[in-house]
Amino acid sequence: MGRKDVPGIGEYGGPAGGWGALQAVAKALRGEMNAHSTTILLQVNQPTGFDCPGCAWPDPRHGSSFEFCENGAKAVSWEATNKRVTPEFFAQHSVSELWQRDDFNLEFEGRLTHPMVYDAATDHYVPIAWDDAFARIGAALRSLPDPDMAEFYASGRASNEAAFLYQLFAREYGTNNFPDCSNMCHEATSVGLPESIGVGKGTVSLEDFDHCDAIFSFGHNPGTNHPRMLATLRAAALRHAPIVVFNPLKERSLERFKSPQSPVEMTVGKAVPIATHYYQVRIGGDSAVVKGMMKALLAADARQVAQGGPSLLDRDFIRDHTSGFATLVADLDNTSWDEIERVSGLPRADIEMAADVYANAKRVIICYGMGITQHRHGTSNVQQLANLLLLGGHIGREGAGICPLRGHSNVQGDRTVGITEIPSQGFLDSLERVFGIKAPRHHGHGAVAALEAMRDGRSKALVCLGGNLPVAMPDPQACFDAIRGLDLCVHIATKLNRSHLLVGKKAGQLSFILPCLGRTERDVQATGPQSVTVEDSMSMVHSSHGTLPPASEHLRSEPAIVAGIAKATLPQSKVDWDGLVADYSRIRDKIEQVFPDFDHYNERVAQPRGFRLESPAMRREWRTRTGKANFLVSDSRRERPLARPGEDDPLVLATIRSHDQYNTTIYGKNDRYRGVTGRRDVIFVHEDDLAARGLEHGDMVDVEAVAECDHPDQPRILRNLVAVAFDIARGSAAAYYPEANGLVALSNYDERSGTPSYKSIPIVLRRAASGGQDRAVTD
Repeated sequence: MGRKDVPGIGEYGGPAGGWGALQAVAKALRGEMNAHSTTILLQVNQPTGFDCPGCAWPDPRHGSSFEFCENGAKAVSWEATNKRVTPEFFAQHSVSELWQRDDFNLEFEGRLTHPMVYDAATDHYVPIAWDDAFARIGAALRSLPDPDMAEFYASGRASNEAAFLYQLFAREYGTNNFPDCSNMCHEATSVGLPESIGVGKGTVSLEDFDHCDAIFSFGHNPGTNHPRMLATLRAAALRHAPIVVFNPLKERSLERFKSPQSPVEMTVGKAVPIATHYYQVRIGGDSAVVKGMMKALLAADARQVAQGGPSLLDRDFIRDHTSGFATLVADLDNTSWDEIERVSGLPRADIEMAADVYANAKRVIICYGMGITQHRHGTSNVQQLANLLLLGGHIGREGAGICPLRGHSNVQGDRTVGITEIPSQGFLDSLERVFGIKAPRHHGHGAVAALEAMRDGRSKALVCLGGNLPVAMPDPQACFDAIRGLDLCVHIATKLNRSHLLVGKKAGQLSFILPCLGRTERDVQATGPQSVTVEDSMSMVHSSHGTLPPASEHLRSEPAIVAGIAKATLPQSKVDWDGLVADYSRIRDKIEQVFPDFDHYNERVAQPRGFRLESPAMRREWRTRTGKANFLVSDSRRERPLARPGEDDPLVLATIRSHDQYNTTIYGKNDRYRGVTGRRDVIFVHEDDLAARGLEHGDMVDVEAVAECDHPDQPRILRNLVAVAFDIARGSAAAYYPEANGLVALSNYDERSGTPSYKSIPIVLRRAASGGQDRAVTD
């Protein structure tokens, strides 16, 4: 008996890429841009063009004329749209009316054109002159009793120059409160890797993928989140390098890919198979499977050495460059195969087969995404991957290393130039020396701590350099309430989003929308046209030059807006804000003075494709507490997401992105590779898990979160989703982000990094009940 037909739910039989990708690009361009403007795509990720405002995958040293992907084209067309949100638009639509629209339709209205301030008397945003806006924002910030009552959020879209000025302003103002998008995605990397190898970044270059003998892929979906990576994986597959995938869902882009840049493949050729081994690990089981691989590797090594063969481990590297090996071996000896199989959801034979691939490779790269980091134990997950690489000496070797797959195009660069709530003392010393300011020395707020402070009334102001913070956070309703209670809210943005509508109703509260230039647009300052710089996932720093005319003559660049707020807030500032904004090369000179790794910044970034920031770990220099790379143990028995006591047979849910979105931006309501069209109200579950609960494909279900931190008297329920029988690991489920964020408590996060547990959500499924929706999900 076949499955029931469900509107908008089907199966996609094609590969990733191919004609489906080209058709989606054409549709995106037709909907947003005129025919002349579409030539802008030829400038994406080119040495004389602009950096894609989408993902952070690096550009090849010798690229083609087409260095963009489907989702990159969507990001460019979304920013370079012909549609405009003018003062007349705000005059026609009250904030209360706009609140009723979904997030897709808010951003679909187009580019913001004028600075606006909220008028509580009329419930409308009204125009305001730039200088008046700056003056009112500055007065509000100066009026706070304590600088730590202000939060300064940064999106990964901001350039190095804007981010550097932003952190400089906030630190001269007196706070280290820098919640940023890294807190929500790869903070576990930033915390975990420095303890393991002394640096919180990846150690591989794009060229390393040309030399590796095996690639291990954990918890990421390149077809949706970093599609240009598929060209790199395709090249590795064509030279027969094993690609071993661990992912709960079968994702088409990790199965097969047809390159739109290959005429043969697009016409008569077959798609290229990507994964040579595909293991559907249970959600939350990654650390267990990695420990299983290490346990299998040690056993195989012992057998081979006993037979007189060479060691499967890099014993010289372990002896000379690492600490903690004996402790790791003892931990693995004390971890049973029964436990590894139970937590990972994989049979021992599969894990041993993956370990065999590792053992036979001289140069191994491990790639991972938020399927590793966004867990209650994300930091430990990252460190287990580092342990596995260290056993074979695969750090600081050509064709080998660790590769965290960052999201937004400059989230890594923002952190490099100072957007962090936990600054080092050396960095603060340099900042004080270069600018003559007094920088605060105590740690500030990350994203979770910032929202908790706003919720509790300890913080009263929020400045957002891009982004859609409360929508991206867990427990959005609590976050919405927290922001509505602020005295001041400032949004520096290109397009309207839900965050801008979280306005306070009491007298004296201030909410501003300050429209900025996008990555695609010309930025002309006092000394002429300017370029900005960004850093990709592999530490390459390069220039970006916008070429389109600004969407409005009233737009200002992000550096100019930050400087305007800074001057109005700090009338006695020691910083020459006007001079820095007049010529961005002066900002880069200051970055170089603060961060020695940026030596000859302006000269090096002027070279095609820019330059690479070298990390000590690439040279096998370990800036850790021990002076060596550290094997760090964990208890995988405690790392599976735990439900509150008394719950029977919970599933574990992960939030995921659709193919028609980037972060919180929804380009459309299709998820082509998963067979979903025109809707997002779905939950993906294994057919057997549905049957075990008396459900089947197409049933309407309610989803209740039952994590340890959840309370039965305050249920978190997402109602009326369509159950989709999908090829996903047993015991696992998936639903779309950000719609499912209400299932995550603000207190449900990795205690070491503060990363919210978007992918560690114990849930129960029930047939949908009649009635309304719960507070935790809708407002």
